Amino acid sequence: MRTSGEDIAVSRKAPDTPQTRSAAYRLAFADDEFMTSEDTRGVRFQLEYLKPEFRLREHGINSTVVLFGGARIPEPGKPAWAAKNETQRRNLEAASRYYDEARKFAQLASQTAASLDFKEFVVTTGGGPGVMEAGNRGAADMGAPSIGLNIVLPHEQAPNLYVTPDLSFNFHYFATRKIHFLMRAKAVAVFPGGFGTLDEFFESLTLIQTGRMERIPMLLFGKDFWTRVINLEALAEAGTISPEDPDLFTLVDTAKEGWDVVRQFYNLPQMGEPVWRGG
Repeated sequence: MRTSGEDIAVSRKAPDTPQTRSAAYRLAFADDEFMTSEDTRGVRFQLEYLKPEFRLREHGINSTVVLFGGARIPEPGKPAWAAKNETQRRNLEAASRYYDEARKFAQLASQTAASLDFKEFVVTTGGGPGVMEAGNRGAADMGAPSIGLNIVLPHEQAPNLYVTPDLSFNFHYFATRKIHFLMRAKAVAVFPGGFGTLDEFFESLTLIQTGRMERIPMLLFGKDFWTRVINLEALAEAGTISPEDPDLFTLVDTAKEGWDVVRQFYNLPQMGEPVWRGG
């Protein structure tokens, strides 16, 4: 059978006539105007699901460790590029400690992934800067692959340079991106962040709470930050969530503390400390 690629090449060599210049004559799958129309949205959803799915299967990746967190948190010693005032600058630079903890947490995950031929516990982030960069960087420190799930935003955001190129994806739909964040996740680590981080945390928590997703370790890094930002105990007291729902996640401060939760949950072997390449 001829391939679709071959037929695209042949169709482009057709004689230039009013008929061949018409949009109606274009092969449907090679017609950008048709493929990006409102009527084919469902097809695009399917394609955005399938493309990463096929690539991850090709690499034999069965499970992941997902890191969520703020894009605006700088690497220690670097300026807080996103700060809009002095207070934000001071707080973001103080939060740079979470960059190091995310990097080290990804190292610990990647150390376990290496023992499993990089098929399990593969680090996955949103592919951008800040905490996301730290996660992909920690995997790279260990010579491990890592996944980046970028999304097209109004302000250009290139993938950070630590994402494995063959596992660097780009999405149009938040919905399909979220599917790929969670469908293989064996642990979710949530670092301080903004609206996007809160959205990702609460969506993950809701899926577990409602039984749509198996219970996995949900880690909130930064006890001081999260106890100021959210108060789920107040929701429990108000009766809008169950009294045991706050137990669906664990507050931690360090990479080791967080990975110990994951290790004990899955009965993983204790490993030696990875070489920390800070700086």
